[in-house]
Formats: sequence, structure tokens, C-alpha cells
Amino acid sequence: MMRFKALGAALLLALLGGCAQVQVPPIEGTVWQVYNENAAPKGDWQRLGASRLLVQWTAVDGIAFREGTAMPSGTIPDWQRIAGEPWAREVILGLAGRFDEKGARADIAGLAETSVALARLPTPLNVVGYYFPVEIDPTWKEAPQLTTLLNKLPRPLWISVYDSANVGPQELADGLLQWLPKDVGVFFQDGVGVHAREAFVARHYANVLERSLGKGRVRVIAEAFRPKPGGGFRPATIDELRPQLAAYSGLPIYLFEGPLYVNTTLVDQLVQAGAGKVR
Repeated sequence: MMRFKALGAALLLALLGGCAQVQVPPIEGTVWQVYNENAAPKGDWQRLGASRLLVQWTAVDGIAFREGTAMPSGTIPDWQRIAGEPWAREVILGLAGRFDEKGARADIAGLAETSVALARLPTPLNVVGYYFPVEIDPTWKEAPQLTTLLNKLPRPLWISVYDSANVGPQELADGLLQWLPKDVGVFFQDGVGVHAREAFVARHYANVLERSLGKGRVRVIAEAFRPKPGGGFRPATIDELRPQLAAYSGLPIYLFEGPLYVNTTLVDQLVQAGAGKVR
């Protein structure tokens, strides 16, 4: 019983599996993964409270989505238009990455070098931070090599982490404390969309990371998708997403991935469930 009291009222309702209507907390931001077929993000996520946009990367697999680089160009987004969107008043700008995780980890030095150059390019966006899109999990034994590379990148700087091995939140946090620069923040991928864990467990991870790394260094990426029969993913339904988000009440929440999975209908449903209201 003590454990449930610690989780809080909103989370307890989430654990009850929808027996009562769960109020959705405000959303801080959305995540956008840029590629040729997803280069024109449009939505009304500001209705959920979102005013920050995390751009996953601006160059991927050697293809640039910004002008002024020596790389081949993909479909260049209308950055000027995006800069004027209410859901992108503040932007955490992703740098250089790869679609393939193993490929990214094998080329972290090259990606860091490219990222330094990308961060120097002019942009109409109101950039309030940078994101180095090489994802961290406990199975990556070479992750401590990132310390020197991260120290070369601009600040404020963020990375993302997840726990594919289910080592547990304290073990995950302890591993980061051994090498992560103290001025680098963490986006924790909740794993709910891929059914790696339940939302109340993801909340526990976030709590432990906050306690270990410090409040203000941890934000939660809520996976707004679910596996689709036969492969691929579909948008989460309101009944799936409502308790997931409620579990993170009080935390900075970012929806992955806005343009693909959080359409106007789902925004309407989330607003009806309380998202966007200041409490």
C-alpha cells in the first residue's frame, strides 16, 4: 500500500487500467524525426501545452537537411515556417546521426565532428539546446568513450537513454554517473510503445534518474505508438496513451513522434482528457 501512495493519485488511476477517467498532464514538447518523407511537420500540439520541439537530427546517414553543408541534401524542411509554429517556440536541435544504431556507435567520432560543424550553421530557429542522436543503453560497453566527444559539442546538450537489457533504473543511473558530463541532460525513452515496460515502471526509472542526475537534467520521451500486426507501428489510441501520460504527471513529457503518430483527432481526444490545462 505504501508503494501505491508514493506513486500518486494519477499514477494509481493509470495502474487501475482505465477503471476511471485519467486526466492527462500538459505536454512540454514533441519529437520530430526528419527524413525525406517526413520533412514537413504540421500539427496543433500547442493545444496540449507543447512549445518545444526536439528535432532528432539535421543530418542522417550523410544526408543533410540543412543548407550550407558539404553533404548531399535531402528534402530541406521549411525551417522559417517551422520557426514560427507555436509548438516550436523553443527548439532542441538534433545534430548528426544514423538510422542504424550499430552504425552510429561505430562512427561516434565522425558524427561528433560533423555535429560541431552543423551547430555552427545559421538557423531561423530559436535554438535553446542541442541533441547528439547516438542513443545510450547499458549494453553499449564503449559508451564511456563518449565523454571526450560530448565535451566538444555545444551546450546546452542532451542525449537519450533507454534500458534494453532491463538492468533496472538505479543500475542505469549509476552507469551514466560514471562517464556522462555533469552538464549534459538525458531524455529517457519510456519503452512503453514497444511494450518493453509499463508506464508506472517507466515513471520509476524517471524518478531514479532525476534523483541521481539532478532535477532539470531528465525529460521523458513518451512513445505515442504501438506495434502493428504484421510489423511496423501505428499511433497509440487515446485509451492507450491517456494512462501512459498520466503516469508522468509533473515530469517534462515529449511525444514521439508528433508528425507520424499524434494527429489532430488524437490531439482533440487528449485535450478532452485534460492535456494542455495548467494545473
